[in-house]
Amino acid sequence: MKQKIKFINEDQSNFYPTLQARVDAYFEEKGISKHANAFMIFKTSFYLGGLILFYLLIMSGWFTPLGMLGLAAILGLFTAFIGLNVSHDAIHGAFSSNARVNKLVGTSFNFMGANDHMWAIMHNIVHHTYTNIPGHDEDIEPVPILRLSPDKELKKIHRWQYIYAYPFYCLASLSWVFMKDYVKFFQKEIGNYENKTHSFGEYFNLFFFKAVYYTLFLVIPLVFIPLPWYQILLGFVVMHAFGGFTLAIVFMLAHVVEGPEFPEPDDKGIIHKAWAVHQMETTANFARNNPVVNFFCGGLNFQIEHHLFPRMCHVHYKPISGIVEKTAKEFNLPYFDNPTFFGAVRSHTRLLKRLGQPA
Repeated sequence: MKQKIKFINEDQSNFYPTLQARVDAYFEEKGISKHANAFMIFKTSFYLGGLILFYLLIMSGWFTPLGMLGLAAILGLFTAFIGLNVSHDAIHGAFSSNARVNKLVGTSFNFMGANDHMWAIMHNIVHHTYTNIPGHDEDIEPVPILRLSPDKELKKIHRWQYIYAYPFYCLASLSWVFMKDYVKFFQKEIGNYENKTHSFGEYFNLFFFKAVYYTLFLVIPLVFIPLPWYQILLGFVVMHAFGGFTLAIVFMLAHVVEGPEFPEPDDKGIIHKAWAVHQMETTANFARNNPVVNFFCGGLNFQIEHHLFPRMCHVHYKPISGIVEKTAKEFNLPYFDNPTFFGAVRSHTRLLKRLGQPA
């Protein structure tokens, strides 16, 4: 059993209560809900509709093999965008105030080849609680070929990780669809979470939706698309390369960049800071003022706001980010923010290079 982690607000920080009061006042003043609005409904329709459209275009067989590869790449992007914009909010309970609506919308995650139940454990519980804590945060515990935190053993190959990490990210969703969910489902512990039992319904959902996904994206194309089998498989890999890279890079730019810390608890498992202060010190935003990034990243470029208010729909993060930044400065807390997307990529690259060398 891993060491239990506790957050102790030794400084008696009032940062989070103050911030909550100010954010609540914003919503009361505007007279709006913290959940989905008309724009969020549009985004949901756009991404789900786009996925269906490009899937049907691929199945039509109207295009050249090269054109089909292009459509597969776009389909991969739409699977990632659905995960980032739609499924992610719903699984957090942020899409609607109605739990049944969130569960229904969150099921879209399963049609992307992932499992909503395991994501809720690995992301909502483990990552959001133990952010950037080595040995406890699943998001910085990928594979030995990548060294994403200073506590990990340094190997010779890590010297080049700032180069090979990016093509490696293309494998993220393939691993997820065929291996990660199964491994984590039967793993007894995930970080500090005791993953000992699952309901019969979750066993059924895992295998049923995986079978549905394999049927929709592998079996049916192999049977009905008039192309050689190896071209179909190539299209499947291309789809995952674009989707996996998109998912991986968005999450990396939020935590594995210069600035955010990788704090370790003391020998009693205590982090000597309030949980919200810990979030401020381990999380970063990027490209807050870029409308294109805002539209496609599902608010995850406002990672600070997301970690502090995970049950708030992401369409509200931009207007409250000013409140969060101002409050953080008042309490002398960091507000890590890379102004541009490519600036965040460069910061991630520099950190990968630094982590690949001796301290």
